[in-house]
Amino acid sequence: MKHFFLLFISVSTAAILTLCLFSCRQAEKKYMDYPIQQVSLNRIILTDSFWLPKIQTIQKTTIRYAFDKCASEGRFENFITAGKVINGAKGHTRGAMPFDDTDVYKTIEGAAYSLISAPDPELENYLDSIIAIVKTGQEPDGYLTTWRTIDSLNPPAQWVKRGARWTDLGSSHELYNSGHLFEAATAHYWATGKRNFLDIAIKNADLLVKVFGDSANYEIPGHQIAETGLIKLYQITDNEDYLQLAKKFLDLRGDAARRQIRGAYSQDHIPVIRQDEVVGHAVRAMYMYAGMTDIAAIYGNKNYLNAVNNLWDNMVNKKLYITGGIGARHEGESFGDNFELPNLTAYSETCAAIGSVYWNDRLFRLTGNSKYFDIIERTLYNALIAGISLDGVEFFYPNPLESDGQYKFNMGACARQSWFDCSCCPTNLIRFIPFIPNLIYAAQDDSVYVNLFMSNKAIISVREKPVEIRQNTNYPWQGNIRINVKTEKPQKFTLKIRIPGWAMNEVTPGTLYSYADNLDETFLISLNDSLINAKVKNGYVEIFNEWTGDNLIELVLPMKVRQVLASNDVVADRGLSAIEYGPLVYCAEEMDNITNFDRLLIQPQAKFSVKMQPDLLGGVNVIYQQTEDSKQLFIPYYAWANRKTGKMKVWIKNN
Repeated sequence: MKHFFLLFISVSTAAILTLCLFSCRQAEKKYMDYPIQQVSLNRIILTDSFWLPKIQTIQKTTIRYAFDKCASEGRFENFITAGKVINGAKGHTRGAMPFDDTDVYKTIEGAAYSLISAPDPELENYLDSIIAIVKTGQEPDGYLTTWRTIDSLNPPAQWVKRGARWTDLGSSHELYNSGHLFEAATAHYWATGKRNFLDIAIKNADLLVKVFGDSANYEIPGHQIAETGLIKLYQITDNEDYLQLAKKFLDLRGDAARRQIRGAYSQDHIPVIRQDEVVGHAVRAMYMYAGMTDIAAIYGNKNYLNAVNNLWDNMVNKKLYITGGIGARHEGESFGDNFELPNLTAYSETCAAIGSVYWNDRLFRLTGNSKYFDIIERTLYNALIAGISLDGVEFFYPNPLESDGQYKFNMGACARQSWFDCSCCPTNLIRFIPFIPNLIYAAQDDSVYVNLFMSNKAIISVREKPVEIRQNTNYPWQGNIRINVKTEKPQKFTLKIRIPGWAMNEVTPGTLYSYADNLDETFLISLNDSLINAKVKNGYVEIFNEWTGDNLIELVLPMKVRQVLASNDVVADRGLSAIEYGPLVYCAEEMDNITNFDRLLIQPQAKFSVKMQPDLLGGVNVIYQQTEDSKQLFIPYYAWANRKTGKMKVWIKNN
């Protein structure tokens, strides 16, 4: 434990001052903010046996791996070449995509979050050197998209139109590049207190305001993320121009009177406040809905709030995979029709899962309802981490729920790949996974939310007084969670502990999935060895207390193998069952069921056994089902395809 405490207190003074200044400015803003705030990374020491190794793999392996790929494939070189072109030379772009710049930005973002929990002077200096390279490619007025600067007449991809700046924003990705620049620069500033990257971002954002702000320019980003990036810059700088431009970009979608709209693929078919079905490119949709939720929170805009509520209801009731994945179609990387959820050809892009977490976290912080964290938890443990191999250097772009060992669903392969021409998913995982501890706790006035179960120690400010919270758990393999609450002086506040929907017979919020039987057991919760007769409100057990000294809360969640059925409207899953254990969705791989894979059957009254296999796939609980003629074995879905290529199924025949 001493080791992790040292990491915690060695966060740079500059970073802590940055966070303090940011918090102080919130009270001065004329606009509103989310009523519930995350408890930040710098307040949490993660000791969890499930999540900490995954974060450390990113820190020790994947970040360096991605930077090496950026170097070998010309990502850094493009910034240097752009700088030379600015000064009168000629050059050509390396890489296949107009958004290759963002691979650099996203990897910097993940590295910045990593510095908070694992300070590393060598990595911090390396980031400074990369940021200096990025700066060389920025034009004097702040413009920064390297391929356009280098040779605007020869785009890196055939589907991108040649021409001057801002030509065909639907495919040029210039504003998408800006959005990821803003997201990464704010993370770097937050982590280090340094302005070197932030100043690059501000210079670019000021150009966007000049070109697209209070003017008759009614164009919008093709691929959304500039909106959330601009809002993050606003939250750091207090420059309302950034906030207003983000809202303008959103307000103009579907506005056929002032611009040529691009259609449903880009969520640009009707104005956003009238949209009530999740459509089009799933990643673009998630980023846009996150930005819409920001606007709903900051402006108190009821039209935006009503829209995001309707969109969320449509997604979870009609377009959500059991793994938390979203996006049914390879064509357009898009949502399908309502209840269109194929398994073999599922797209379920890793980036879309990440975007879903960002959006659901915002919805939680606006409402305090745990149903959003039910989606977050399901996504984290299943669709999201399935996107990266256990060793941290191979990746899935799509995440299907079935594989026949032949269909090359993963950009030409039916196994994980080491990199892609379009490597948005590997770098998105890098920027997201070190951020996960930021999701464990949240605070509002005199309430503290416990949203995720991971071993950790946190110092949380409640009414400007410190509260120490420690979690000890072997979740998700076991359902016992010990939560210690310690205060130096008597302090009144409410601790809100999330009770997962799966522990209360709800697979996901809504009606898309259901359990085959009701769970007889219920959760148990005690305070200092005394059972609490707990009522659940908005998904939380609320414990109001005058806390003093060290207090122990013990939560026991009923961990049992459960059979899941899909709504009969989901044609692909009729006559099939899936199995879960706690928050984990399980699957069968051919290599574990060699003689009977094509005859797998989940019996109506199946008897399952659960066993921890410490030497398998990094240590997992496996599930066995003994049938009349064979034993069937299931592993957590996130761990599939880490041994060899073969068949896999989540949904199994049940009759």
